[in-house]
Amino acid sequence: MSKTTILVSTHHSLAQPGFPMSAAPASRRYSLSNVRQLVSLWRARRRFRWDLEQIAENNPHLIDDIGLRRWQIEAEIAKRFWEA
Repeated sequence: MSKTTILVSTHHSLAQPGFPMSAAPASRRYSLSNVRQLVSLWRARRRFRWDLEQIAENNPHLIDDIGLRRWQIEAEIAKRFWEA
């Protein structure tokens, strides 16, 4: 499978001659509510990781109190906002 095939959405990859577009999956539809929830989740993750970084820098003894290791904190802080 080529990289271009991987990057093409399901809806567009089904757009082939003779393939009825009505058979395209409806799960690709996004509502404004879903988008807002996703952005809200991303912001919460970003804020949580920022707070965690501040705690790790300013009060490293608190990290020990919550039972985490330094490498676990660094791994969490290194994640992007879309990563769970």
